Amino acid sequence: MITSLLFSLVVISAETKFMPDQAKLPAPPPKGAIILLDEKGNHSFLSMAGEKIDWPVEAGVITSTPNKKNQNHIISKWHFRDADIHVEFMLPEKGPGNSGVYIHGNYEIQIFNSYGKEKITQEDAGALYGFAPPSENVCRKPGEWQVFDIRYRAPRRDDSGKIVETGKVTVWYNGKKVHENTEFGEPKSTFHPFRYGNTPYLDKIRDSMKENSVGPVFLQDHGNPVKFRNVWIIPLDEQAFEYNPEKK
Repeated sequence: MITSLLFSLVVISAETKFMPDQAKLPAPPPKGAIILLDEKGNHSFLSMAGEKIDWPVEAGVITSTPNKKNQNHIISKWHFRDADIHVEFMLPEKGPGNSGVYIHGNYEIQIFNSYGKEKITQEDAGALYGFAPPSENVCRKPGEWQVFDIRYRAPRRDDSGKIVETGKVTVWYNGKKVHENTEFGEPKSTFHPFRYGNTPYLDKIRDSMKENSVGPVFLQDHGNPVKFRNVWIIPLDEQAFEYNPEKK
């Protein structure tokens, strides 16, 4: 574990104004952040089977590695309900640069080479995939570092598992706010990890999330060597913990 358990006790209020400084990258993690990938390459990710990842890590950068089925996502050991999520990434020089930040394995903030595109859709960079496009196209060229800061509020469910309060995301992307309290309900994608490439490890997490809406963040494999660095979360409540399926 690369973070102190004290981090889980430092909670930022969800009412705090959300205006992250993205002017200079890499952005330093603030006090209270739970570091998922640091500048030395120390990380808190597992494979979808709950095992050691096979994505290469070099000089603090981790690179998406495919398994030819787009099912080789990596998953954080830390689970949370509501949180601010920081991810820096770089598109490859060739290919569509398809990847994403899968929050709770259900909702994807899209990574894609949309640089220079005039008409953007729910499948372009910065979209809440399947729900809403970004308000504008701020995608940078391949080979340049980019950044998401995401404020995520999980949907609330009743005892039967039905959503009674929709989830919301606010997303800052390369210095621009591209979503503000964008709402979402049940997951739409047929390709999210719990529906495509599921494992016994994920089964346990899925069942737990149905009860408490607490889960991990995934970095997506979609067949493109997207690079990631400087990944952290800041819990917005007291639900964050380091997941151990043997204790569930």
